[in-house]
Amino acid sequence: MVRNAVRSLLAEPRAPDPPRRVWRDWVLVGGLLTAVVLEGILREDVVWRPVAVALAVATVCALLWRRTHPLAVVAAVFGALIVVNIAALISGDATFGLYSMICVVLLPYSLVRWGSGREILIGLAFILVALVLGIISDFTGYGEAAAGSMFLLFPATVGAAVRYWWSARLRELDQVRLREREQLARELHDTVAHHVSAIVIRAQAGRAVAATRPEAAVDALAIIEAEGTRTLAEMRTMVGVLRDDGTAALAPQPGVADLKRLARSVGDRPRVEVEVSGDLDDLGPAVGAAIYRIAQESITNAVRHARQATRIDVRLTSYDDSVRLTVRDDGAATSAPRNSLGYGLVGMTERATLLGGTFAAGPDADRGWSVDVVLPRTAVGR
Repeated sequence: MVRNAVRSLLAEPRAPDPPRRVWRDWVLVGGLLTAVVLEGILREDVVWRPVAVALAVATVCALLWRRTHPLAVVAAVFGALIVVNIAALISGDATFGLYSMICVVLLPYSLVRWGSGREILIGLAFILVALVLGIISDFTGYGEAAAGSMFLLFPATVGAAVRYWWSARLRELDQVRLREREQLARELHDTVAHHVSAIVIRAQAGRAVAATRPEAAVDALAIIEAEGTRTLAEMRTMVGVLRDDGTAALAPQPGVADLKRLARSVGDRPRVEVEVSGDLDDLGPAVGAAIYRIAQESITNAVRHARQATRIDVRLTSYDDSVRLTVRDDGAATSAPRNSLGYGLVGMTERATLLGGTFAAGPDADRGWSVDVVLPRTAVGR
């Protein structure tokens, strides 16, 4: 267990984006340097005054790099303290130090907060050696020794707690971004695939009848124009939301009331029949949007992949605590999953799962392809 913990700590990378120096750092350093100079001049009990002042000045200046180079600063400062304590033990003189050196408490915090796992272990070794030598060279009792240990180790504990909290927050933000990307991918896929499929089908139909029925070709062009306009409008809405500047108007999500429009956008080859039964007035917006998008993707798949299909049935049934959507076509039977290389089935499955529902798709028992979705009425998006 200990070995695994050490291995995990050694593999820990540096904390991302350590803050650069700001005006508060310069104010802190300026104030501490002033205190060092005044203390070096006014205090009379300072041993090895030039060395004490020089060490304090170097320590204060090193604070400017405590976040960007935590190990280097800890090694330099506490390495110097180790040398000084060894010299004091050899000479028998009392240890020296200025009260301004209290600023060293910032270094254990910065080391654990911003350093990598390997840097933390090495830096803590420097700190512990300096702490032990300091206690030995100036031992005044176990109480003061314990207080001195807490004085240096408590900031490291605080740094570890802050690091853990911030890492958890970053992981949570990453999960939110991942869910947003997945949602955007589903919306883009459903919107673009459906409208573009309708445009292609209408263009093919218009070209087929252009020579014999010019008026039908003109009607096809009008439908293509309408589909293209709707596609651009939905894309602009998505882009406006992504800009996140507070000025984008959020268009309402399509819902069950828009299912009839799906039938009109496809036309009559194959014919789409939409049947809605039951009370759907209190259906949540998240459920309504999921029903619409799943029906849209199912119709798009049937139009694109159902060979010899003449009819697509879309049925939405409301129950006391759930709603059920079924989409069936009468195309040629197939055992291979449609758009198995794309994101359609994946997106529909994700939509149902996120709302606590179930999704099933596959060849129908009689003919064609069937999609069956059951969602809780009161589900909300996660």
